[in-house]
Amino acid sequence: MTSASDSGTLDRQLAYAVFRLTLGINILVHGGGRIFGPGAAAFASTTAAEFTKTALPAGMVYAFLIVLPFAELVLGVLTTLGLFTRWALAVGGLMIAVLVFGTAMRSDWTTVGVQMIYAITYYLLLVNRAYNRFSLDAALGY
Repeated sequence: MTSASDSGTLDRQLAYAVFRLTLGINILVHGGGRIFGPGAAAFASTTAAEFTKTALPAGMVYAFLIVLPFAELVLGVLTTLGLFTRWALAVGGLMIAVLVFGTAMRSDWTTVGVQMIYAITYYLLLVNRAYNRFSLDAALGY
């Protein structure tokens, strides 16, 4: 028979696994869809056009947008599997911070609001990483 606190811990661990898995799949599909759909170059060209009226250098915007889908794919896989979770979440949170900055430069406040939800999600997962029991990290003893 398990105690109420053991049951509560297991519930938190399961909740964490589902939340981490959900974010991981979301980010993985963002990157994979851009790479295997229109392609990273087409995604970068189309999206870079949205930044032409900002003070951001066009070459820097394009370079970031070329790398973004690959970063999303890798971070999505790592987050989904729960491998190197601390670093995947920290880098993913920084990626969102850069996206918020760029989107704010465009004054697209609706999209910034959505991106802030991602920032909160990364925060919650990182701060609660102690519950990351159902992961490759836990299985490998990281």
